[in-house]
Amino acid sequence: MSAPIPRSALFLAIAGLLPFLWGVATLLIDPAYDLAYSTLGGRFVAPYVQLNYGQVILAFMSGVLWGFATRARAEQAAICYALSVIPALWAFFMAGGGPVSAAMNLIFGYLGLLALDWQFWRWGLAPGWWMRLRLPMTLAVIACLLVGVFR
Repeated sequence: MSAPIPRSALFLAIAGLLPFLWGVATLLIDPAYDLAYSTLGGRFVAPYVQLNYGQVILAFMSGVLWGFATRARAEQAAICYALSVIPALWAFFMAGGGPVSAAMNLIFGYLGLLALDWQFWRWGLAPGWWMRLRLPMTLAVIACLLVGVFR
């Protein structure tokens, strides 16, 4: 059995879900939307908070994969570095347009990221606990984005 997920990583990952959850709340609960809009502005209500934050986190995860690529053997490193930039490029090029198409493209981006996470983990470049963290986090993010797609 691999090591447990470090508490700090788990805590920060769960905290990282808050903007997605806040987006769901402001989408489904009118008083939450009104409060956020009047105090924080339009960027901090659904769908904008989810889409903007979703792009940032997808790009951030590219950096995580880049870090894993630094652990690759010389003959494998180039492919790992190339794969690691895909989520950031996806976020940059594909998360525009209307809120529904942007959310769908982010969902596809997160699914692609999950596949890359799995591959880097399979290659032994990610920690043993990595997929036990990434799978539920990805499913939670996708669920939040789907609320905006189908609302």
